[in-house]
Amino acid sequence: MSNIKIIHGSCIDQNVDAVVNATNKFLMSGGGICGAIYQRAGYEKLNEECRKYDTPLNDGDAIITPAFNLKNAKYIIHSVGPDFGRTPEAINKLFNAYYNSMKLLKENNLHSVSFPLISSGIYGENLKNPARISAEQCIKAYSRFIEENSNYEINVLLCAFLESEMEQIEEGNLL
Repeated sequence: MSNIKIIHGSCIDQNVDAVVNATNKFLMSGGGICGAIYQRAGYEKLNEECRKYDTPLNDGDAIITPAFNLKNAKYIIHSVGPDFGRTPEAINKLFNAYYNSMKLLKENNLHSVSFPLISSGIYGENLKNPARISAEQCIKAYSRFIEENSNYEINVLLCAFLESEMEQIEEGNLL
């Protein structure tokens, strides 16, 4: 049976089929979770694999690569969240970042994934409660995916890294 859980922790530390990287349009290593994933997976191998894709990607797009040196996952799904500082009306793109990542799970016969709170850091600067908004879009994407793929089981971990993010989510009574 499919399920979704919100946990306090890092998505990179979870034992899953795929870890999601909140990436930029050019699939380049950055700060935050993106930088941590590149470091653990192996910068050279992951960068070389990402260069095979035609960039820039669009907000909401997702691609998949091997996890290389990550011991707790087989794949990395790189998902482009919108920058709400530039496009404040991009909630649908945030939904797509989660939903398209779940579609990649199915397309690759994978069943478990750990997400960071996409677009809740520097990309969420114009949002009042970026962690809660990100979590809401993840839950909506999960619900739609399950509705459209009721015969396919997925287990989703949505990871709030900071205590303040977890507090925002808990205030929203999302699950």
